[in-house]
Amino acid sequence: QVQLVESGGGLVQAGGSLRLSCAASGSISRFNAMGWYRQAPGKQREWVASISWGGRTNYEDSLEGRFTVSRDNAKNTVYLQLNSLKPEDTAIYYCYAATALAMDWGQGTQVTVSS
Repeated sequence: QVQLVESGGGLVQAGGSLRLSCAASGSISRFNAMGWYRQAPGKQREWVASISWGGRTNYEDSLEGRFTVSRDNAKNTVYLQLNSLKPEDTAIYYCYAATALAMDWGQGTQVTVSS
C-alpha cells in the first residue's frame, strides 16, 4: 500500500490559483492512473481529473480548461494546477492512485476560495 500526502491547499481569492501536490511514498510508475477527487461541504465526493501511466489526462467536463493535472515520475509526485478559482471550487481535494485491483487515497488538502 502506498502512502499519498497532499499539500498546497489554502485560502485564495476568487480568480486566484493554487498548485496541489500529491507525493507518493514509492514509485508511481506502477499505477495505472493517479488523479484527484474533491468533496465540498454537504456534497458527495466528485472526480476531478486523472492522468494515466502513459500521461493521458482526463477531466471532469466543467473543470477542463481551468484545472491541469500532471505528474513527475522522478519525484513520485502528481500535481493539480487550479486556475481561475471560484467559490464553488471550495472543497477538500483528495489524491488517489489506482491499479487494476486497488485504490489508495491521501488524507486530503483543503482549498477555500473567497468571493
